[in-house]
Amino acid sequence: MDRTPRVVVGVCGTLGGLAALHHGVREAEQRGAVLVPLTAWEPTRQDGLRPLSELEHAARRRMDTAFEQAFAGYPPNLRIHPLIVRGDAGPALVAAADGPEDLLVVGAAGHRRLRQALTGSVTRYCRAHAHCPVAVVAPSHLLECLSPTTPNSALLPFLADTRTSFRPLGPAPADRSG
Repeated sequence: MDRTPRVVVGVCGTLGGLAALHHGVREAEQRGAVLVPLTAWEPTRQDGLRPLSELEHAARRRMDTAFEQAFAGYPPNLRIHPLIVRGDAGPALVAAADGPEDLLVVGAAGHRRLRQALTGSVTRYCRAHAHCPVAVVAPSHLLECLSPTTPNSALLPFLADTRTSFRPLGPAPADRSG
């Protein structure tokens, strides 16, 4: 039985993740594939006694925010099957992209080198275990320059155009609230 190919994209809320999402949408459009954005989450020690439903909801908000930042919402011209998975990102992504006709898209490492040395790299895991092609997308130089000091919400002045990469809309309007 034939299955529609999928483009599975790791959505993590980082600049590399936004670049991967942009690339994944473009690939899904070109291939006529289903877009499967995937956010993986696990409770951490810092989460304390927060309910698991609250943590899952935060992961859903992270995915919604990524689409808002990259495209001003979910692209209407694609079949999209978002996945929110409790577990490690690497195994979750590899499990979702389980066909040889699928494409797995992940963001390249940014400024988390120490954490990756301690916990392992999602990109490295996906490249070693995936049964489909893996595209590793690095953030552009501009986005890389912004990442150490700019919270994700400050990226809203950037618009993703599916034909190009992120482009600035110009300076943010001055706050005239007083």
